[in-house]
Amino acid sequence: MRAVVSRVTAARVVVDGPDGEQVVGELDGPGLLVLLGVHRDDGPDVPALMARKLHELRILRGERSCADTGAGLLVVSQFTLYGETRKGRRPSWSAAAAPDAARAAVDAVVAALRGRGAAVATGKFRADMRVESSNDGPFTVLVEI
Repeated sequence: MRAVVSRVTAARVVVDGPDGEQVVGELDGPGLLVLLGVHRDDGPDVPALMARKLHELRILRGERSCADTGAGLLVVSQFTLYGETRKGRRPSWSAAAAPDAARAAVDAVVAALRGRGAAVATGKFRADMRVESSNDGPFTVLVEI
């Protein structure tokens, strides 16, 4: 599992709906925007490990974590994090988990975060999402489990 984690002052996910644009997930205030990719070989223990890492990651101001501050997380599924671009001009997605497995793993990370008491908003799985964020720093790290 791989996550690109940005410290943000605000973030939201917008999708097109039958009545126009709709905000499906929003973080209004300091927290973390998490773009989360699932690898095809991720085992059942990986979501809990990722949730713990994200919740306790000390990248908020003052070297604090969401666990310390109660800051929220916006988790957005992002299979493209496993795009292979070393050969040719077109990325290969073969390392990314199949959609059903990825959805289950992302849902497990979100559930584990909520089980730890974290405030979590999400994107919409397999939707064409527009992710908007106001980066704080900017401060972005790659987390791999």
